[in-house]
Amino acid sequence: MPATPPGSERRFRPEVQGLRAVAVLLVLVYHLNPALLPGGYVGVDVFFVISGFLITSLLYREATAHGHVSIGGFYVRRVRRLLPAATVVLLGTGIVSFFVLPVTRLTDTAWQLAASAFYVENLYLARQAVDYLAADTPPSPVQHFWSLSVEEQFYLVWPLLFAVWALTRRRWRTTARALALVLGALLVLSFACSVVLTSQEAASAYFLPTTRAWELAVGGLLAVGLAHGRLPERVRLPLGWLGLAAIVASALAYDDATPFPGWAAALPVLGSAAVIAAEQGSGRLSASALLGTALARWVGDVSYSLYLWHWPLIVFALVLTGRDSLGPLDIAVVAGVSVLLAWATKVWVEDPVRDRGLVQNGRSALAVATAGMVSVAAVGGAAYMQVDRSGSVTFDPTVHTGPAAIGQSAAPEGRWTYPSPVNAEDDLPLLYDDDCQASKEDTDPGGAQCVYGPEDAGTTVAIVGDSHSAQWFPALHAMAEERDWRLFLYTKSSCAFTDTMTADAEGRDYEECQAWNRGVAEEFAELSPDLVFTSSSTTSKPAGADSAEKGKAAIAEGMGRLWEDVAEVSGPIVAIRDTPRHQRDVVECVSANTDDPGRCEVTEGEAFSTSDPQEEAVRSLGDEAHLIDLSDRFCVDGACPAVIGNVMVYRDAGHITQTYIRLLADDLGSRLDRALS
Repeated sequence: MPATPPGSERRFRPEVQGLRAVAVLLVLVYHLNPALLPGGYVGVDVFFVISGFLITSLLYREATAHGHVSIGGFYVRRVRRLLPAATVVLLGTGIVSFFVLPVTRLTDTAWQLAASAFYVENLYLARQAVDYLAADTPPSPVQHFWSLSVEEQFYLVWPLLFAVWALTRRRWRTTARALALVLGALLVLSFACSVVLTSQEAASAYFLPTTRAWELAVGGLLAVGLAHGRLPERVRLPLGWLGLAAIVASALAYDDATPFPGWAAALPVLGSAAVIAAEQGSGRLSASALLGTALARWVGDVSYSLYLWHWPLIVFALVLTGRDSLGPLDIAVVAGVSVLLAWATKVWVEDPVRDRGLVQNGRSALAVATAGMVSVAAVGGAAYMQVDRSGSVTFDPTVHTGPAAIGQSAAPEGRWTYPSPVNAEDDLPLLYDDDCQASKEDTDPGGAQCVYGPEDAGTTVAIVGDSHSAQWFPALHAMAEERDWRLFLYTKSSCAFTDTMTADAEGRDYEECQAWNRGVAEEFAELSPDLVFTSSSTTSKPAGADSAEKGKAAIAEGMGRLWEDVAEVSGPIVAIRDTPRHQRDVVECVSANTDDPGRCEVTEGEAFSTSDPQEEAVRSLGDEAHLIDLSDRFCVDGACPAVIGNVMVYRDAGHITQTYIRLLADDLGSRLDRALS
């Protein structure tokens, strides 16, 4: 985002204002309809380069002209230019969220409002990106503030470098070349960090300041270089067009599957640097002539506010229309309102604060910053209190009967479901609180993650598989207490119990899963469990599968091979058929339809649209493996409700609440007995 709103520098660099326009339009189109510009997110990278260039130009001029850099003055300018518009948008977004968003989304929104106000939104999103349980959290209306946070974190360090350089220049005549070497070294380190982390954990790497700092540093290094000379005209003319072409090409060629930032970010970043380095070329055929037109400069002038306003409007529009994407009319309305609000914010907020000197010194800047943060935090707190009121539901076994209500002519009715929609996503098995689920990075079981039950228990039971296996823990734990079992947990995130190489969420070979599963099989040789329970998500995909059908077959074959090895050293293997999948916003749907949650059910065909490879694996092993199918405890007469017996069935699109699973303990036990008899 354009974290450096246009100021006096726009009079000198009209093509930079035009480049701002290109950047914000890329982001705007991408967010309105990703299909039009699948890589439009590179507009943020263009903004990073522009901001690095402009801020460094100011710092370098101050250091060379005055022999020092005023750190206090730097932050006063930042507050004056950034905070008023950002605070207005955060306050407006928070207030509208209170009335528009489903209550299930208010907790996350409240936290993100505070994170955005304190410029740590990128760190919040980075943590959320690697949190498996939060991976499917719907986007908040302020998550785009992550880029503002990256820049402000960058500028905690950047002015200090110039202040130190100015001091050493005055005392020891340190040259600009020495400064450039330091900036270049930081650039290289950050770029290397970006490449490495993007290859390892792209989801969190996208938001980290360490993986993005090099993009701002490119603009900064360019500013130092151009302060000492311009490129020849014969170079500038083609360079400008090549740079613009690189930006557009990346916006068209990249998509959400492109590992980013990493190596891929180099194209739009270097393209932006090329456009800036070309400066104002002579003649109407230069790229700067196009970027310097009145319309392009006007869009550049409002780009900061346009960036701030467009995303919350898109989120609100999607919630109000109840659709996953915007239609043509929605796009036109959202785009038009975004531009109107951007213009109004610039005229009535940005310009008055900047031009009338309302923030003159450190004291006034601190007052403005504090007032903004406190007011945004207050709005977030109000939203959080609304969530707390909506989530106060107590479990009543006479009312919240769950699967016991299936087939009853008159099931008991309660005013509220349990857990409430607000708390459904946190209705997790105990094993998560006990940190018993192996992470993606784990490769060596090294013994069970956790063990439950007495050491002298008569039966040893192992649970292995992914989160769809772990979700059955509440029922198995209840059975263990009744049947004198000792439970050993070997579950791992997104890791189906197969020796087939599967793909992780980014589509890469999930080597850690394959290594883990072989390690678990070796553990079983020593443990010799009397019974092995497993289940897995039907969404698991093998690496490099040509088709979904071949993929399922490969998963099933891998299960058969691995289970056969396990069966040689253990008792029977019991596979539980995967649970039904629901629409992604099932919890939000129930929240909006507490009077009639039946509106949120899906057909059985939709809920079980994908075959379960465990069925084929069980058939291949004969008497050594058994399949337990509890789908009739989730779906009735061809429909799969979101609420059964006043109990929320789902905590997200693909996982069941621990409350509903626990209430299935008797059903699971009786079917297990029949399967083993």
